[in-house]
Amino acid sequence: MSDVSRPAPAETPAEVRTAVVIPAAGRGVRLGPGAPKALRALNGTPMLIHAVRAMAASRAVSLVVVVAPPDGAGEVKSLLDAHALPERTDFLVVPGGESRQESVKLGLDALPAHYDIVLVHDAARPLVPVDTVDAVIEAVRDGAPAVVPALPLADTVKEVAPATAPGEPEPVVATPVRARLRAVQTPQGFDRATLIHAHETVTEDVTDDASMVEQLGRTVVVVPGHEEAFKVTRPLDLVLAEAVLARRRLNDGF
Repeated sequence: MSDVSRPAPAETPAEVRTAVVIPAAGRGVRLGPGAPKALRALNGTPMLIHAVRAMAASRAVSLVVVVAPPDGAGEVKSLLDAHALPERTDFLVVPGGESRQESVKLGLDALPAHYDIVLVHDAARPLVPVDTVDAVIEAVRDGAPAVVPALPLADTVKEVAPATAPGEPEPVVATPVRARLRAVQTPQGFDRATLIHAHETVTEDVTDDASMVEQLGRTVVVVPGHEEAFKVTRPLDLVLAEAVLARRRLNDGF
């Protein structure tokens, strides 16, 4: 595979190039004690490797930056070296920060100057199909400053007020119109300058990078997500992910 510490060589300025930042520094407490969530095994292979392969499967992606736990960059580099990854893609590992937001910023800081489009992808979404990755990139290429893949909601959603005491029922205050709601996934795609400006401007903690761009007053657009791009956060999600991989092996004949 490519040298994980070597950035991709510069090419002609006219070429729009895409890089991916994968923040993988979280502990994943909902999966229980043990290794960081991104390093948990899925079908015998760390989730992080599945996520990296999912991003590198897109021929538009030429660099993947993995943001490792602050004290785990060496381990993550060794992990990438130990697994087969596309040779056309370069890989870079940098130490992360104390929060996801800080880790993404550190990943952005490590990008060479000649990348115009940046995707940010959750390491805990290891099975996103390449068609979803390509759809996000294409929408940014077409001029959208920020793009998120998303799915319509199957369940009715209720907005509630805080309970009056721990364990007490929460009163419902509103029922949003479900047809206008979407469950957002990753990778989220951005014009690089827009994403950098968002990270330099928005200081409060947010749940995703698109929210930061929204706070700048820029338009965020949605492209169709995929049911297999779910986030692995609970033990039951690991079971579902194993089932998806088993179906893929059956369909692909290996």
